[in-house]
Amino acid sequence: MSAASTPESTTVNTADLYDERGDELASVALQFQSLGGRSHFSGPIRTIRCFQDNALVKSTLATPGNGSVLVVDGGGSLGTALMGDMIAESAVANGWAGVVIHGAIRDREAIARLELGVKALGSNPRKSAKAGAGEVDVDVVVDGVTFRPGAMVWCDPDGILVER
Repeated sequence: MSAASTPESTTVNTADLYDERGDELASVALQFQSLGGRSHFSGPIRTIRCFQDNALVKSTLATPGNGSVLVVDGGGSLGTALMGDMIAESAVANGWAGVVIHGAIRDREAIARLELGVKALGSNPRKSAKAGAGEVDVDVVVDGVTFRPGAMVWCDPDGILVER
């Protein structure tokens, strides 16, 4: 088994992994930006579905990540940021491999200096609500690709691959 197919590897090359495993993997066509200090990251999926409310993102990333990747379906909204530098610092301190946000972040320069993989649609300095609305550890669909809690995800500058 090559390093590209080892789930624990943080230097996965998604192109090579797709060449090896093909249709076992779903590829997200939506063009996410790579915004964290770690360009290649992978791990078991945890999920949140929320809309312009980051309370669940904050509370989840404050728990032990054990190398997981948090996938946040923010409905593709760029209206408010779902993660900033303090939440991202908490994710690093708690052992998360990365965060994929179908929405916006803020503090992108500070986040780019952290040892955390971050994929998001863009950035917005506007804070989100903090009411705690949303769902945790449910299947989420982004760009037609289902992210199931516990399945593997691999991310690098070429894109995002998800175990089917």
